[in-house]
Amino acid sequence: MFYQFQDEVTTVDVDEIDSHHVTAGYVTVDQFEKIYDKFGFAASTVEAVKSDNMFFHARFGVEVYDDYCFTKMSVINALDVNGERDVVAVYIKKNLLIVVDVKDKDCSTRDKFLASLDKYSPINITLEKLIYAFLDNLTNKDNKAIEDKGFEITKLEEIVLHGNAGDNFNLDLLQMKKELLSMRNYYEQLIDIGEALEDNENEIFDENYLRYIANFTKKTVRLRDDVELLRGSVVHLQDAYQSFIDLKTNHTMQIFTVVSTIFFPLTLIVGWYGMNFKYMPELQWKYGYVFVIALSVIVVAVLAIIGKKKKWIG
Repeated sequence: MFYQFQDEVTTVDVDEIDSHHVTAGYVTVDQFEKIYDKFGFAASTVEAVKSDNMFFHARFGVEVYDDYCFTKMSVINALDVNGERDVVAVYIKKNLLIVVDVKDKDCSTRDKFLASLDKYSPINITLEKLIYAFLDNLTNKDNKAIEDKGFEITKLEEIVLHGNAGDNFNLDLLQMKKELLSMRNYYEQLIDIGEALEDNENEIFDENYLRYIANFTKKTVRLRDDVELLRGSVVHLQDAYQSFIDLKTNHTMQIFTVVSTIFFPLTLIVGWYGMNFKYMPELQWKYGYVFVIALSVIVVAVLAIIGKKKKWIG
């Protein structure tokens, strides 16, 4: 479906598109294959649209031709980073924006595209404003998502501070780190696209309106930087958690060391009197048993007092 901006937004067929007016279209891959040559797009770009080579971290970049630009991007939902990602291809020509639906099962990207058509008055619309509206809609809820991530990290910090981290705590941190990495890569992709369009290498944009695309790039850079700060917080949190684990381990080892230190002399005494020598005066002594018991108690008491003074024992 194509939408043309004149005094109002009207739907038009491919053959009815007037190149003097800003036009936007959202089409499927099958539809695009039938019409791409009418716009002079290279067949190689169509093959790139059809190829299934978009991974969560992929950054396709922008291909610049004489009179149009082409890119392919993955679109994430920042509120559900682990959810299925949309994939779209974008063609930009003088007064023309075409978005090709490669994978958009829930139609969320299409809805954002349609919403962008209403952002500006049809009379005052420009290609640059339209592109800004579409790209901006892709990230319009991301500030909230990043804020939510910040609250989650704060809760994790409280867990560490209060010593309530469970067995799966480190897995939670790794999952958070993975989600933030995905978001950072997504914003890097959008920044690359924005900067490439700002260059206006093939001069399809009006220099007076390039500030709209520049504003989108700056906004996305701020989102990327916010995510980087959160990733740094997670790294510090991992260090704090590891320090907490090391402290618990050291405390446990200290207890074992103190116990071993206390009982080592007792083991020595028992081993000593367990030797099978024929002549050991204490074995025949009337108070030999009591003496060994008393010696053991005295040794344990002395070591316990020393441990208390040295703060080995809490």
